[in-house]
Amino acid sequence: MLTKYLTVFLISMVPLLELRGAIPYGVAFGLPLWSTYVVAIIGNMLPVPFIFLFARKILEWGADKPVIGKFFTWCLEKGHHGGEKLKATAGRGLFWALLLFVGIPLPGTGAWTGTLAASLLDMDFKQSVLACMGGVLLAGCIMGTLSVLGVSAFGAIVS
Repeated sequence: MLTKYLTVFLISMVPLLELRGAIPYGVAFGLPLWSTYVVAIIGNMLPVPFIFLFARKILEWGADKPVIGKFFTWCLEKGHHGGEKLKATAGRGLFWALLLFVGIPLPGTGAWTGTLAASLLDMDFKQSVLACMGGVLLAGCIMGTLSVLGVSAFGAIVS
């Protein structure tokens, strides 16, 4: 049982999978929804402060390096472009836009991407973490509901 919870925790920390993979995994393997939800939330939120504080610096540092430079530059440009577009669309509602961006469990959205975008937009650390936390809670509710209903693709594969 502890191994399954540890797996839920680790899956929720992986970019792109995050809650979208962790909660269906836990439910599919018989773990109670509420405990799976809590473990997945903690695992998903753990990297957020580190991403906010260090990801931008690492990308900027690596932008001029020979092997990784093109990819890091692409990430920075994509993040700046997407961030500016979000900022222009959201205006003063940037907090809520970030919360919804993180909260809708689709590929390419989530705590990792949202936190990186907040960092590139120079959002306030506290506001960014709170928006990501709200989004992660929302995504967890959505994924928990879908998992219990048996809608997740992962649940269909495992069953």
